[in-house]
Amino acid sequence: MWRNKNVWILLTGEFIAGLGLWLGIIGNLEFMQEKIPSDFLKSLLLAAGLLAGILVGPMAGRLTDQYSKKAVMLISGFVRIISVVFMLIAIQTGSVWWMLIFLVLLQISAAFYFPALQAAIPLVVSEKDLLQLNGIHMNVSTLSRIIGTAAAGILLVAIPLNAVYLLSMAAYIVLFGLTWFLQFDENKKASSVIKDGQKQGFKDVFPVIVKLPIVMMTLILTLIPLIFLGGFNLVVINISELQDSSAIKGWIYTAEGLAFMSGAFLIKRISYKFSPYKILFASSLLIGFSQLMLYFANQPFLTIIAFLMFGFSVGCFFPTAATIFQTRVPKDYHGRFFSFRNMMDRVFFQVVLLMTGFLLDAVGLQNMSVMFGALSIVMTAVFFIRSRNLRASAETEQSVS
Repeated sequence: MWRNKNVWILLTGEFIAGLGLWLGIIGNLEFMQEKIPSDFLKSLLLAAGLLAGILVGPMAGRLTDQYSKKAVMLISGFVRIISVVFMLIAIQTGSVWWMLIFLVLLQISAAFYFPALQAAIPLVVSEKDLLQLNGIHMNVSTLSRIIGTAAAGILLVAIPLNAVYLLSMAAYIVLFGLTWFLQFDENKKASSVIKDGQKQGFKDVFPVIVKLPIVMMTLILTLIPLIFLGGFNLVVINISELQDSSAIKGWIYTAEGLAFMSGAFLIKRISYKFSPYKILFASSLLIGFSQLMLYFANQPFLTIIAFLMFGFSVGCFFPTAATIFQTRVPKDYHGRFFSFRNMMDRVFFQVVLLMTGFLLDAVGLQNMSVMFGALSIVMTAVFFIRSRNLRASAETEQSVS
């Protein structure tokens, strides 16, 4: 795998793009803290960008399956570069509306880029290397987040906010250049684009999902970490305010990132001992407990422990889920499937984001954490019981036949 230049291009591109992304995200938080006092209004602004990504999701899925994945990645990368121009205008004018345009274009770009990337990964390496590559890819992404957030914190003190976004744009330009050098065979899927003289539609992916119980169950389980991730940045801001410490934000991102990397690094070994189902359910339970621990968010030590637990859990969860999707869903449907998953994540992310903003204003961080933690644990328990019943039914049918 390590002799494959496409692997190095993807990993290097992910690292550089991640630096640019997190410079921009920390810049967004800085801009919103200055311009928007309400957590709920902040969540509304972020949700508007997510909504734009959801609306273009079906088109993104069809085009990813119909045309070259590399071309889709290049065009979306160009849009991402252009989007930063509008954020620079927002900083210059002090207008939140220009930031809204920036967020909309950025999310539209992501709606095309990430399904194409997920569909391209199985074409780059063999199936036996997928779990390892997914884990390493997510580790590189996390490492870029750790370095990106730390660098952004330093740079925001040293240079103007618009210079931070210029560095973010430079990273996106480098990613665009690296994408040109990707080379993988997409001819195998050409026959699937046309069937009986007609193009396959986006809705064709749904019967495929229904026929694959492990894919359906994994899709549902991915909602549990999103309960935490949906309002992650708003939660971090509130913890910082609760503890009256700016430094805790950096410690939280670092602890969660390092724990995520540990989980993603060890997942290959863990998968030898436990089934994907056990890994997903155990990770979901730990995520719920980490949310409950944030009831003690006024204590720095317990806060860091909670984020360490959460980071390790999602570090095990997401590579396992990604590998299940890439190996169980037919490659002919990868573009539409990953686009649908992206849309589903964004819809739920948007709901959680709005709910988090509302609950932070209404009941406070600690009470909200208990509510979300209890919800995550109950959902995990319900899905676990249902999955056992489904597997028991399947085994009974096999023994009868």
